Amino acid sequence: MTVAGALAGCSGGGNNGDGGDDGGDGNNTTTSGGGGASVPGEVDTYLSDNDANGYDGSAADMTGQDTVEISVGAGDRGYAFDPAAAVVSAGTEVTWVWTGNGGQHNVVSTDDAFESERQSSAGATFAHTFEEAGNYTYYCVPHEALGMHGAVIVE
Repeated sequence: MTVAGALAGCSGGGNNGDGGDDGGDGNNTTTSGGGGASVPGEVDTYLSDNDANGYDGSAADMTGQDTVEISVGAGDRGYAFDPAAAVVSAGTEVTWVWTGNGGQHNVVSTDDAFESERQSSAGATFAHTFEEAGNYTYYCVPHEALGMHGAVIVE
């Protein structure tokens, strides 16, 4: 399950200062033994360097679905996205759904591709359709320093 070749070009520079590796060499993939999908090295670096809550080195394989949901305010303290990393197909609408835990959250792309308003109510939503293959990293502004980071990998 190699995704690196399809991921070049839509990198979310991130806050990790690694220069925005685009994964174009085909050798930039981390694989988890936990049954999840492969994670491009650029995404793994972003999530690992930012101590992303809930990230275990793998991504949830959500390919082939027209719409997918990611929880906002997951985890013990409500400072995580669940899943922290998701693989989707191009054209998929991703909807972030607030749990109501952890206070006010938002979803902000590291490459300015999307940004939600801050919300705290359980059931609040924000949706974005990912039309092009690439790596899209994001975070919650109020809880960025607490490890509230995530990624959508589009094939």
